Amino acid sequence: MTERVERRLAAVLAADVAGYSRLMGADEEGTLARLKAVRKAVVDPTIAAHRGRIVKTTGDGMLVEFASAVDAVRGAIEVQRSMAAHSAPFPQGQRIEVRIGIHVGDIIIDENDIFGDGVNIAARLESIAEPGGVCISDDAYRQVRGKVEVSCDDLGPQTLKNIAEPMRAWRLRIDKKADVLPSTKPLVEADQALSLPDKPSIAVLPFQNMSGDAEQEYFADGLVEDIITALSRFGSLFVIARNSSFTYKGGAVDIKQVGRELGARYVLEGSVRKAGARLRITGQLIDVANGAHVWADRFDGALDDIFDLQDKITLQVVGAIAPELDRSEMERASRKSTGNLDAITEYYRGLPRVHFPISHEKNDAAIGHFNNSMTLDPTFAPAFGGAAACIAWRRAFKWPRDDAQDNAQLLQLAQRVKELGTDDAFALYVIGFALFFCCADYDAGIEMVDRAIQSNPNLAGAYSSRGFLRVWDGQGDAAIADFEQAMRLSPRDPFTFNTMIGLAFGYCNAGRYEKAAAWADKSIRAFPPDYLSGWLVAVFCYVSAGRVEDARKLVAECVRLSSQWRRSTINEWEWNGVRQAELRKKMVEAFIEAGLPE
Repeated sequence: MTERVERRLAAVLAADVAGYSRLMGADEEGTLARLKAVRKAVVDPTIAAHRGRIVKTTGDGMLVEFASAVDAVRGAIEVQRSMAAHSAPFPQGQRIEVRIGIHVGDIIIDENDIFGDGVNIAARLESIAEPGGVCISDDAYRQVRGKVEVSCDDLGPQTLKNIAEPMRAWRLRIDKKADVLPSTKPLVEADQALSLPDKPSIAVLPFQNMSGDAEQEYFADGLVEDIITALSRFGSLFVIARNSSFTYKGGAVDIKQVGRELGARYVLEGSVRKAGARLRITGQLIDVANGAHVWADRFDGALDDIFDLQDKITLQVVGAIAPELDRSEMERASRKSTGNLDAITEYYRGLPRVHFPISHEKNDAAIGHFNNSMTLDPTFAPAFGGAAACIAWRRAFKWPRDDAQDNAQLLQLAQRVKELGTDDAFALYVIGFALFFCCADYDAGIEMVDRAIQSNPNLAGAYSSRGFLRVWDGQGDAAIADFEQAMRLSPRDPFTFNTMIGLAFGYCNAGRYEKAAAWADKSIRAFPPDYLSGWLVAVFCYVSAGRVEDARKLVAECVRLSSQWRRSTINEWEWNGVRQAELRKKMVEAFIEAGLPE
């Protein structure tokens, strides 16, 4: 007779220390001692207080069972907030941070241990959580929605290792600096639908990589990015930005939900198969309103024909949704191939590394690929933009760098763009932005960004860049309009935190200080922990709105993150790049009022 297996429904929490091997390699005994101390002081008591049962622990992980998803989520939030406070005195690279995943599901009980998909899914969700963050399944989200006071970001369907079907996941917006930062609400509720624009709108989803080689993923993504760019060049269309479309990467999607969340009438999806020197691309265009297939086709050709294949797809899609476009606009929007596949490949390899989440290591790898691409083909303009983006991110996050060398490269890139006479919008707007942000050349920067928008009226990043150039010039309403257009073109952009802090800056320049502070509230919750440029704009907005105490807390946090930031060094920061002298003076005064030390 088969022994009966004991099962029950439970909320399972899986936790893991981020960067455990690195911490142990740097200080084995010290790390173990600190980990034991934080468990004793913070983790174990919090779990017990929320009626959790610690099933087992490993050197760097923990498995916990809760009878209630609400208890599990509340316990996880309290653990992460307490862990952040406990680790605050330590430098960024020495902090003990944990990732947490939570799922509600059926589990198998074997003596004191638990097994089953409920456990496996929680562990996989933990693996995609950020250090200091919590990721929960859709099943857990439905249990806690409206019961736990925390905002959630919809991550869409996620492909989890060894889990058969993609699973929708949610990221909790935890105020890890509860004693430092003001509270806020999410920018857009997950189920809120966006209204359709007054012209045909389209979102291009990531194509499936059918090559059977995970290493070819970069190629499929790069090809789709090029199709988005080609469609964007049609001023008669409204094209959702790549950063929003790619939030659906990795699983099956509900086309109607995509249309609702992005405000798109049409969705293009497809697949790419690359075998040797041959390429096959399939695509299908769907009308979100009724789910009907407007167009579908397959394209075969040599890799040398890649841009020709992309143009064919683009023009057939445009013809299906906007047949009234005239031939001259179609010809203007067509592109010329670089003719160097190795250069394209290096560019495609670099692209994923400058998209969210961004890091110092990924940024360095990306600029290596872009430099290789430019060496292989000195006329391939998109690689110029990629390199400029890496330089700008390096400056914004204050990662190790050589400013003089970076500035010299930017000036060379700008000169090459001028010599080539290119209208590549990506290269134009990124180099234009970087020229001002890094070299304080406002006139050259705004001229290039304006050209980018003329060339590609659907490029969200170009509007955001122009918005920043305008706020640094002291402008208000014009900058606000640019940031709002950027957010509409890319409503699910992982970099929205940057656009939101730009809006805050714009409202501050316009004298609408309460609204400026409200946008700062929204933006800082999503900031990466080392995004000092954004923190400082928030300080300026809070002081302008009379919220000096909130500004003081942010300054204290900024000084802790970068001990070199003092009144004596303030001109070494990018604020000397603020074009308007009066605005620069106001910002410095705001930092001092907020407690910037000598």
